Amino acid sequence: MAGSSLARGAVLWEPPADAWETSRLGAFARWLVETGVPGAPGPGSYEALWSWSVSDLAAFWGAIQGFFELGDPGDPPGPVLVDRAMPGARWFPSWRGNYAGALLQAVARVPPEQPVLRCWSESTGAAGEPVTAGALLADVAALQAALVELGVGRGGRVAAVLGAGPEAVVGLLATTSLGATWSSLSPELGPQAALDRLGQFDPQILLCVEAYRYGGKVVDRRELVGTLREGLGGLRATVLVPTLDAPRPGPGLRSYPELLAAHRAASAAGSPAAQPRVEPVPFDHPLWVLYSSGSTGRPKAIVQGHGGILLEHAKALGLHQDLRPGERFLWYTTTGWMMWNYLVSGLLLGAEVCVVDGSPTWPDLGVLWRLAAEARLGALGVSAGFLDACRRAGLERELAGLDLGSLRVLGSTGSPLSATTAAWAAEVTGGAQVASISGGTDVCTAFLGPAPVLPVRAGELSCAYLGCAAEALADGRPVRGEQGELVVLAPMPSMPLGLLGDPDGQRLRATYYAQHPGAWTHGDAVVRFEDGAWVVLGRSDATLNRGGVRLGTAEFYEALDQLPELTDHLVVHLEDTDELVLLVALADGVTLDDTLERRIRDHLRRQLSPRHVPDQVHALPALPRTLTGKRLEVPAKRILQGADPEAVAAPEALADPRALPALADLARRLRAERAKTIEPEAGSPR
Repeated sequence: MAGSSLARGAVLWEPPADAWETSRLGAFARWLVETGVPGAPGPGSYEALWSWSVSDLAAFWGAIQGFFELGDPGDPPGPVLVDRAMPGARWFPSWRGNYAGALLQAVARVPPEQPVLRCWSESTGAAGEPVTAGALLADVAALQAALVELGVGRGGRVAAVLGAGPEAVVGLLATTSLGATWSSLSPELGPQAALDRLGQFDPQILLCVEAYRYGGKVVDRRELVGTLREGLGGLRATVLVPTLDAPRPGPGLRSYPELLAAHRAASAAGSPAAQPRVEPVPFDHPLWVLYSSGSTGRPKAIVQGHGGILLEHAKALGLHQDLRPGERFLWYTTTGWMMWNYLVSGLLLGAEVCVVDGSPTWPDLGVLWRLAAEARLGALGVSAGFLDACRRAGLERELAGLDLGSLRVLGSTGSPLSATTAAWAAEVTGGAQVASISGGTDVCTAFLGPAPVLPVRAGELSCAYLGCAAEALADGRPVRGEQGELVVLAPMPSMPLGLLGDPDGQRLRATYYAQHPGAWTHGDAVVRFEDGAWVVLGRSDATLNRGGVRLGTAEFYEALDQLPELTDHLVVHLEDTDELVLLVALADGVTLDDTLERRIRDHLRRQLSPRHVPDQVHALPALPRTLTGKRLEVPAKRILQGADPEAVAAPEALADPRALPALADLARRLRAERAKTIEPEAGSPR
């Protein structure tokens, strides 16, 4: 696609005529003018607002702090950005505040009987049960007291292996409001994968479950808990959260309900509810540790700070998603994915945060959609893979019978959302803003996504976020309308403070800053258009280069999405043989015969070009994707080229563990076939 222009998608959503008057983004633009922020444009042009936000970082991020009133109001204002080095930018050196404190303050502003958190859980049977503001504050205060009793304070470390229930939210808020650092994993991880992550974090306290229910089945996690208790040398106590059974007693084992009950009773002392305490901390005080997927090696343990996350999430959720007070907000996620942290931050904007602890496809694919209708969700987020599955299953017939009129925004992330599926989603939701976002665990936010004042086109992301100096570079120069590498040319407050186990920052620099020194290279291939919209083509290290022409993998997937016989697909280019290999997963009852293979090739030739026609097509029972749905093109290519599967991808980091042995078996068969073609005939000279 080098040197060519990408066709634009159809417009799926237009902002209302009064969007600048009714959105929080518009209110922010007016506030800038009213308060006299130097150089700030007024409402009316997103492009002008974005250009100002990335050219005057100090003014913009200072305005975000002021508009959302983040930090200690008693502190005199200080400098915003005293060193813009990448890495190593120094933000708000005089700031004192607390991420959890800001969320708890927002919760305390609503009536105590008003729901602020709602949970649907397979494990506990909760069917949208609400947690009121008063109950959440009381639980956080009680767990805080329990953690202090267990020796946790500022600088402490608390880990959780929990489902996405209320206990995880309480744990995050109680831990970080004390100035301690939080880290959470989903209980679906295997024992070694969990230890690979939490072993770097070295927690003092572990909150966990010993079993949970997913997809209607009970999953026993006692081996996982045992491995962590044995392998985490600094562990002082393990707190068991009951799901299917009461926690078992034992040395070093505590009961979550009993801890809360004891400290709630002790601290209430006649008052309706104890209020949580909040420890003010510096801007760059460690807030939490997130982990990369670990699909290609030891997962990176990414440290992010209180102030950076607080400002970034206020901006992203408040200005770009336009999350509204009282609006019910659900993003289907696990506690091991950054989207859970992002979801919890909805409390900051006064939203009623909704969580699902269970399968999004059980008892069928319609469960989240029925929940959205029954709960009158205003904002729902899912993965692109989930939307693809719903479209392929023909779910529009069921959705036609649901009232989704409250659904204002349908978010999508995890992998690029194809134009075909985006158009389908816009139609079945009756015109909701289909808001695809693209970012990463590394910054716990999006670089690219929607704005309430900009249209949405199929397969595109409307803009670069405010304060994000995103650019598409090809051969070191900005390009428009053609493929480039996504880079960020200026620091953002939520960029990592560092990586655990990387004291000199060498791994951090090698990961993000080596390719373009002084700029962040994210690893995505993108197209940026003149009007500020973007298309994400997939990982840049998976870009195909056939005959000197770059081919984005997203083009293949968009075209192949139109074939109902295929449930998944992945394409790689083997440079050593200059072969294009297409891997597919097939719908039930479908076989990859000559007719289907010819149909696939003809379809790609017609929809794209002769260069896109694969040399080989192979069907596998499962294709390699991460737990969050991202395709693993590069590990797949390396395995097909002969690499040891265990050396390039961790089975426990994959959504379907069958993918690795299936790939390895295919690689062996291909090598054997290749050996036969070059083996000399009997009797010929060797």
